[in-house]
Amino acid sequence: MKKIDWTLLISVIVISVFGILMIYSASYIWAEYKYGDALKYVKNQGLFFIVGLILMIIISKIDYKIYLKKFNLILLFCLALLILVLIPGIGTVRNGSRSWFGIGSFGIQPSEFTKLGLIIFVSKYLACNEKSTKNFKGILPILGLLVLIFGLIMLQPDFGTGTIIVMSIIGLLFVGGVNFKYFIRLGIVGVVGIVGLILAAPYRLSRILSFLNPWSDPLGSGFQIIQSLYAIGPGGLFGYGIGNSRQKHFFLPEPQTDFIFSIISEELGFLGCVIVVGLFIAICYTGFKISKNCEDKFGKYLSFGIIFQIAFQACLNLMVVVGLIPVTGVTLPFLSYGGSSLLIT
Repeated sequence: MKKIDWTLLISVIVISVFGILMIYSASYIWAEYKYGDALKYVKNQGLFFIVGLILMIIISKIDYKIYLKKFNLILLFCLALLILVLIPGIGTVRNGSRSWFGIGSFGIQPSEFTKLGLIIFVSKYLACNEKSTKNFKGILPILGLLVLIFGLIMLQPDFGTGTIIVMSIIGLLFVGGVNFKYFIRLGIVGVVGIVGLILAAPYRLSRILSFLNPWSDPLGSGFQIIQSLYAIGPGGLFGYGIGNSRQKHFFLPEPQTDFIFSIISEELGFLGCVIVVGLFIAICYTGFKISKNCEDKFGKYLSFGIIFQIAFQACLNLMVVVGLIPVTGVTLPFLSYGGSSLLIT
C-alpha cells in the first residue's frame, strides 16, 4: 500500500500557494502597465497550479516502474521538443532565447520536461548497468547524451537550464557509485567548456565582470543585481509588508520571475527568507529520506535525481539574487512565475 509523506505534500502545496501570493504582489504593477490586467500573471500561474495538482493526483496512482519500460519513448519525446523549439515559426523568442512554444498567452518550455526525461533515463541506466558504470566507458552513453542535450539547450541559448541539467546528472552519477577520479576529469573539461562559452558570447563575460563589480556598469549588466540588493537590504527583520515593495515599481525588471526572492525579502524581511528556506529544507530532506529508504534502485535514483535537481536550482537562484554568483536566468522552483516549471515540479 502506498504511503503519503504528509510533510512533503504539505510543504509543496504551501510553498506553491505562497508563490502565487508573492507573484501577485510582485507583478500586479507591471501586469497592469503591460497588459491592463493586474491579475494577468497570477491567473496564469493559478491555472497551472490547479492543473499540476490534478496531474499530481493522477500520476501518484501510476506505478513509477512504467517509466522504466517507456524511458526511450520519453527521451525521444523530449529530444524532439528541444529540436522543434529551435525552428523559427514553431519556437518563440522571449528575453533573447528561443526556448518556448507559444500557445496563446501561455508558453511551454520544453527544457523543463527534458530535465525530468533525462533523470528518468540516467536512473534506468544506473540501475541496470551497475557493473559497467564502474569504468569510464560505462558512463560514456550518459555523457554523450548529456552533451547532446546541453548543446541543444545552448542553441536556444539557455545557459542556466543547461547548468542545472548537467549538475543534476553529475549528482546522480556520484550517488550511482561512479569512480571519483572521473569527476575530476569531467570538472576540468567543464571548466574549459565554460571558459569557451563565455568567450563565445560577450554578454556572458559582461555578466561575470558585473558580478565582480556591479557598479562598474550600473545601468547595464550590473543593473539587475544592484536593484536586487536594493530590495534585499532594507527588508530588515519583518520587511515592508506584503504589497509594499518599492523595487517592483519598475526598478527591478520583471520581479515575478528570477528575482522573486528579492521581493519576498523586501516585503517580508528576514522572517520571509527563513520561511522560504525552511520549506525548501523540508522538501529536500523528506525527498532525500524517501530516496535513501527506497529499496528499488531505479526508484532510489529517480527520487534522488528529482530532489537534487530542485535543491540545486533553488540554491543557484538564491545565490544569484544575493550576488554570490553571476546572473544565470534561473527561476526559483515553486515560487517564480513560470507554468512549465510549476507543472513539472
